[in-house]
Amino acid sequence: MSRLYLLRHAKAKWAEPGSRDYDRALELSGKADADNIAASMLLAGYMPDRVLCSGAKRARETWEAAARHLPVTDVRYMDELYSSDATGYVDIIRSAGGDGSVLVVGHNPMMEDLAMALSCGGEKDALATVAGGFPTCGLAVIRFSTPLSSIAPEDGYLEEFVAPRDL
Repeated sequence: MSRLYLLRHAKAKWAEPGSRDYDRALELSGKADADNIAASMLLAGYMPDRVLCSGAKRARETWEAAARHLPVTDVRYMDELYSSDATGYVDIIRSAGGDGSVLVVGHNPMMEDLAMALSCGGEKDALATVAGGFPTCGLAVIRFSTPLSSIAPEDGYLEEFVAPRDL
């Protein structure tokens, strides 16, 4: 069994005039949310083998806050996670997947699209939450009976969805 953890970046500041969206930093509340989500992952036994993180500043800062609870050494920062669509995310996950579990720290709408596309079923509350939107610092936990290197649409089961408001 393999697991895919989809973590949308935490709440970010608005872009400053003249600055790029890519360079937006987290709000203080976003850093706290990322810390709390990661602590809840640890308590639930959700420990990724590797992390694929968007290169955007708000995604990197989300992972930095989460990393205090999740001692993962295989962390890859990928600009493709900033600009790819859900299909691109699947390709990235397949190429980095292997037999273990992966945490993807990325952006919407790709996270929401990906969670819905990969889950053929799941816990009723988790499916309803994702269908209603994927909030900042929301975490989708999708399990597969196959290695992540061979996942396909509707292969997964959405076993849990956690948002900061749930903690």
